Amino acid sequence: MNDLTQCVLTPDVPTDGFVSLGVGVHRASTIVFANAAAYASRGDRGHQGYSYGLYGTPTTRTLEAKITSLEGGVWSFLAPSGQAANALAVMPFLTTGDHVLIADTAYPPMRDFAESDLRRLGVDVEFFDPLSPEDVASKMRTRTRIVWCESPGSTTMEILDLPKIAAIAHQGGALVGFDNTWATPLNFKPLEHGADIVTEALTKFVSGHSDVLMGSITVSDAALIKPIRSLMGRMGIGVSADDASLVLRGFETLGVRLRHSERVALDFARRLASHPLVERLLHPALETFPGHEIWRRDFLGSSGVFSILFKGSASRHVEAALDALEVFAIGASWGGTRSLAAPMSIDGFRSAAPWSGPDIILRLSIGLEDEHELWADIERLLTSIEARQSKKHEA
Repeated sequence: MNDLTQCVLTPDVPTDGFVSLGVGVHRASTIVFANAAAYASRGDRGHQGYSYGLYGTPTTRTLEAKITSLEGGVWSFLAPSGQAANALAVMPFLTTGDHVLIADTAYPPMRDFAESDLRRLGVDVEFFDPLSPEDVASKMRTRTRIVWCESPGSTTMEILDLPKIAAIAHQGGALVGFDNTWATPLNFKPLEHGADIVTEALTKFVSGHSDVLMGSITVSDAALIKPIRSLMGRMGIGVSADDASLVLRGFETLGVRLRHSERVALDFARRLASHPLVERLLHPALETFPGHEIWRRDFLGSSGVFSILFKGSASRHVEAALDALEVFAIGASWGGTRSLAAPMSIDGFRSAAPWSGPDIILRLSIGLEDEHELWADIERLLTSIEARQSKKHEA
């Protein structure tokens, strides 16, 4: 064989006896076939077979299988981000003239997608009060195709009664989608409580290192596989094996990271609740939090993410006071090893259940730093707010 040909062709190396704990990274666009007949019938392989890199490699399939098992579903898909997963979870099931109901406290980009793109495509979009199954029932129509849920609600942490809402939606012939990013499949199993589709922003707790973007879609019924897979294929959407391998690596420590962040976050929330600058804490595991009973009934644990409402005079100084932080980083997203603080605006993101609290809410994500140093950093923040507040009063 000519040297040039040998440079291109790769010899088959025996793999018998090689069993690695790490998942191999299989990069592929083209997948070759043993013969012409196998190539001609590649469509017969279905969603579990390999035909082109866009539709999966052993690396991405390993991640999909792990997610499917934890979610209790029948199949999972990987998307380039959590929001991509949200959009791809609803688009295959909506057409012009259809009606979709979305929790008023859903992730803002999901809300924007519905109001900008779904409306443009002729879908009737309506929002419901996440605390009122009755509101869902009153807004159901014969053309309602999707009821989209998220619990706890984005930033403000409202807990909805998924079993009740799912029963209402199913009675009306609608599918139920659920964004489960806050809880992860370790803390909540939406498919066991009535959801048909569950999405995760693997970007956050699952990958756990703030260095990869990815989302997942898991379905409870095999009939939902083909519509999602076909749309993703037509749109050319897939993920890289390298990114999938990073998520697989992060997955292995999810349990210990999540439990640590859960414990420290709840401890901080309890301590902050009595501070004179704080109006209230938004954390569903607090016994005083509205919806705590439903959370305790349905959830298996909590998360490292919670929000703080400051009293009126103090809330105006929160953003500027963040510069006092030395350990917390200021940034969007959450669920990584680094603790994050982010001022979140609620204005314009509520309609079915108007928000009466301050516009700026401080969201904290607890990472893996020393908890005593993290608490000292929070105290620096509080001291900075107090100083700015006092200076304002003196002026």
